[in-house]
Amino acid sequence: MTESGSLYVTHPRIMVLGVQPGTPPFRIVEIDGEVIGEARAITDVLLAAAAFGITVHDLDDPDTVRWVGGDKFTWTVRR
Repeated sequence: MTESGSLYVTHPRIMVLGVQPGTPPFRIVEIDGEVIGEARAITDVLLAAAAFGITVHDLDDPDTVRWVGGDKFTWTVRR
């Protein structure tokens, strides 16, 4: 396979993992490959990014944020 035929894989600085059960449910947030805490809403992700000097202009940009196990609107455990 040549370079032009390979898939482009992004490595965003922010990764938001799948929803974990809890009261309330939460998602683990990683920045630069390090777990930095829990998020219970989109605002928690934005605040965590800001604390690390990252300005997020578009939460849907896969070069900025990778959402694992759902998107930015997924904050409850799926059954």
